[in-house]
Amino acid sequence: MREEFQDRYGNIIYLTDERWEHILVNHPELDGYRAEVIRTVRSGKRTQDAMIPYKFYYNKKFSHLNEEFDAIEVVVLFKWQNNQPNNFILTAYPP
Repeated sequence: MREEFQDRYGNIIYLTDERWEHILVNHPELDGYRAEVIRTVRSGKRTQDAMIPYKFYYNKKFSHLNEEFDAIEVVVLFKWQNNQPNNFILTAYPP
């Protein structure tokens, strides 16, 4: 499945089940926080990677996460495929 949504700048970004499984394998503490990962991209603070210009980090604090972390960081790649934007979540983790 592919879930699409917009960031606060109007960019369409998507999260696939394959990427979600990758996130959970590497960061099982995010299990149950898929909605928060998406909200991070929708309304979080965005910064651009200094070395890779098409790589962006979205960060957002939440008051209801578990006691080990209070924010989520999401890595999004902005690419083009067949002259169309192909912006997707690469991974997510507690910062």
